[in-house]
Amino acid sequence: MHNIRLNQVTLASKDMSASILFYEKLGLTRIVDSSPRYVRFEFPDDGHGTQATLSLHAAQTDFKPSVDVPLIYFEVDDVEAFLADKSLTPLTTPEMKSYLWFEADIEDPSGNRIRLFAGGKNRRFPPWRIKTEI
Repeated sequence: MHNIRLNQVTLASKDMSASILFYEKLGLTRIVDSSPRYVRFEFPDDGHGTQATLSLHAAQTDFKPSVDVPLIYFEVDDVEAFLADKSLTPLTTPEMKSYLWFEADIEDPSGNRIRLFAGGKNRRFPPWRIKTEI
């Protein structure tokens, strides 16, 4: 069997120094630093041996992300507590969504949107999940 795994997500950065500070403030650890062209971060260990990574690549100074993409989801245990702990002002009011995730959006220094969410048991197993045989 050939499995697929997420290696990394790469976002554009107009200001690498500001972006580095932003993502380190969120709790990511810098593991590659070829700034100002490229940096790569590792997320905290999830306890399952599958640490995701996030990369930033230098963008043109006139780069403007779309309103809808990219949209990166970062999971936290408590959205409001995380926002307060990191002194972040959300773009959207933290709220429970109809799909049972508590969410708020933030923006990095380059305008990339990040959706902070707490999904709890509904993260992977919402009531409407397709039942599959395991």
